[in-house]
Amino acid sequence: MSFAVTADLWYNSRMAKKRSRKNNKKKKIRLHRSFIMTFFITLTAAVAVGVLALAAHQWIMEPVKNRTDDTAVVRETAQGLTQGEHAPVTEVESGEEEPEATSKYQEQLEDTAYMEENNIYAAEPAVPGQVTIAFAGDVLFDDHYAITGPVRGDGDIAKGVMPEVIERMQSADIMMLNNEFAYSDRGAPTEGKQFTFRARPETVQYLTDMGVDLVSLANNHAYDYGPEALADTFDTLREAGIPYVGAGREINEARKPVYYIVGDIKIAFVSATQIERLDTPDTKEATEDSPGVFRCWNGDRLMETIQEADANSDFVVAYIHWGTENVAELDWAQLKQAPELAAAGADLVIGDHPHCLQPIGVVGGVPVIYSLGNFWFNSKTLDTGMVEVVIDETGIVSYQFVPCLQSGCKTTLLEGEEKERVLSYMRGISEGVQIDEDGFVTW
Repeated sequence: MSFAVTADLWYNSRMAKKRSRKNNKKKKIRLHRSFIMTFFITLTAAVAVGVLALAAHQWIMEPVKNRTDDTAVVRETAQGLTQGEHAPVTEVESGEEEPEATSKYQEQLEDTAYMEENNIYAAEPAVPGQVTIAFAGDVLFDDHYAITGPVRGDGDIAKGVMPEVIERMQSADIMMLNNEFAYSDRGAPTEGKQFTFRARPETVQYLTDMGVDLVSLANNHAYDYGPEALADTFDTLREAGIPYVGAGREINEARKPVYYIVGDIKIAFVSATQIERLDTPDTKEATEDSPGVFRCWNGDRLMETIQEADANSDFVVAYIHWGTENVAELDWAQLKQAPELAAAGADLVIGDHPHCLQPIGVVGGVPVIYSLGNFWFNSKTLDTGMVEVVIDETGIVSYQFVPCLQSGCKTTLLEGEEKERVLSYMRGISEGVQIDEDGFVTW
């Protein structure tokens, strides 16, 4: 091979290697650039995903935080730590006004005739989305009995029911008790009856002063002075703006529930009496053409009423006059009817009549206090109390027994050792529930 050919081959080989190195360099540059580009794209995507995840977390968790805050406010209120106070409302910072919230019952609320015809009343809740309902037992305003002694001079009920008790009553969204007498100056006492009760109509102001929103007349003393005095009682309560349940001018009115729409929750109250377990009792039952009370010794009609109330509301309260006087033990009729009430649709059962405290229990998942006892009724020294129940759209949030004492014709709120004494007693007679040091009941 000639020198020229050899040289040419050497040159071509050298150039080929040079081109190869150059191409490899370009490939490395392209790979480097591709790596950098991929890195930045991945980094950008990761940041975007992180931002979206954080936003989603805040969006999801904010309602949970709000629910937690609301629950804390309710428990604090139920414990009496913020009586008369409500959580501050945070203003919207966007500058835009939020649309006014409307109740799912807005159509009913706007129909005045429908509300009146169906015994429906409206109230604003202290805590949005939740309702506090408070209950007490028997009261008596008859001037012929010792209990009214402290208030006869100036009519100041705070001299009989102490201010701290009244404050607790007034703080509830709905406060209910048993009105165990007639408001009237007419009628004659039931012949042969040992105790008959009647109060001056103007004493109805005591209910207003205490913050009472609803009374039961299903008891064995509302009819003590006959049909005229009972009719006066209806008129007096209506004029005072206080609904009543458990009695009426005829049977349909007597058995008719009272409903309260509070925010977005509709609550039904049904009341009836078992007492005077006779075919011809002194306290007359309402009929199709005569006034009287709603009796439930035969409970069929009561169960029908509760079923109707359940179909027309979110929560049903059964307030029942039953049991044996002056004994803590439950009688067979209470034990028979309690599960029937739960099965019919009652969500809460409140009992009275025995004039003393009786157990708290749970029947078919429904809490029952069989007797709240006397609240402000006679001169005896007796343990008593209130029940405060907080509910929301899902049912009962909290249930608290609040110990009180009736003594010296005054009702006081108990604290310290005396409070613990009554709570300890309630624990001792109540099965299937736990009662903590503040009176909160769980099951």
